[in-house]
Amino acid sequence: MNPVTNGALKSKKTSKKPELKRSNSRFTQQELPAWKPILTPGWVITSFLAIAFLFIPIGLVSLFASERVVEIVYRYDQDCVPEMYRGNVSAYIRNSLTNKTCIGNITVPKKMDPPIFVYYQLDNFYQNHRRYVKSRSDKQLRSAAYESSTKECEPEARFNKSGDPVPIVPCGLIAWSLFNDTYNLIKKDKVLNINKKGIAWKSDTKVKFGSNVYPKNFQSNDLIGGGKLNESIPLSKQEDLIVWMRTAALPTFRKLYGKINTSLEAHDTITVVLENNYNTYSFGGQKKLVLSTTSWIGGKNDFLGIAYLTVGGICLFMALNFILLYVFKPRPLGDPSYLSWNRKAVN
Repeated sequence: MNPVTNGALKSKKTSKKPELKRSNSRFTQQELPAWKPILTPGWVITSFLAIAFLFIPIGLVSLFASERVVEIVYRYDQDCVPEMYRGNVSAYIRNSLTNKTCIGNITVPKKMDPPIFVYYQLDNFYQNHRRYVKSRSDKQLRSAAYESSTKECEPEARFNKSGDPVPIVPCGLIAWSLFNDTYNLIKKDKVLNINKKGIAWKSDTKVKFGSNVYPKNFQSNDLIGGGKLNESIPLSKQEDLIVWMRTAALPTFRKLYGKINTSLEAHDTITVVLENNYNTYSFGGQKKLVLSTTSWIGGKNDFLGIAYLTVGGICLFMALNFILLYVFKPRPLGDPSYLSWNRKAVN
């Protein structure tokens, strides 16, 4: 073997990789100054009592505010199906020739001061499904320059118009499934005005939905999913669509339909004249009309107050337990005789 080559091989074998420099900073060596509280009985009891005295009043105030909210929930999806179609609901809801008008009555339990918010509630509707959530084009909604940007919107992306595929505006499954039940409320033969302006977020009407974007070829395919849109009104003004396009995180959700700016007295009877158009029967969903007032915490929500009361009650219970232990079975702090090996030696 060539001695030069042999020497080169030896030098390769004996060569070592350069060692990584280790940082000797106080941070990497965990030598930064730290403060660790000594959990004496006084500190523990004081901490639990402080949390209890803070959380329990907040819980009571929240529950009181929630109880002041007046809410009416009226489920109508079952009652609004005619007797002759009870065995075949799909045939009723899909037939455009059947009469969808339904009339019901609701009673106001307590006085409702304005503004009274009108919601529609859907149960068992999974707007958070990944394919459903992604089926929209934010570029197209924002500007007319991106009208043809429909790649994300399949299968509701284009409409074959005389053999020529043209973009659908707004495209996607979310817009295609737009809720289209309508409500009219009558009190003592007078129609209550439901104001549908200002129900969408300003950030949506001014930023996310363009004032130069108009509906085109919407609900033109053979399979119609929901409501139709007025092609002469820009998307930024169609607040029903904007509210619907803000998808819900849970399968049971409410969306704002409008506001009533007149008061309703206790025991008033409200006649509801509605159009039962939206198909929730195919997936076992439910439809409800909700009238509600609000408080400083929003709508009726007992969970927040119950959660605060629960945590505060647990902390109060723990504080009382520690007080009783400290009084009846005290022990010195840091006494080495309580260590397991010392106790074994004594035994």
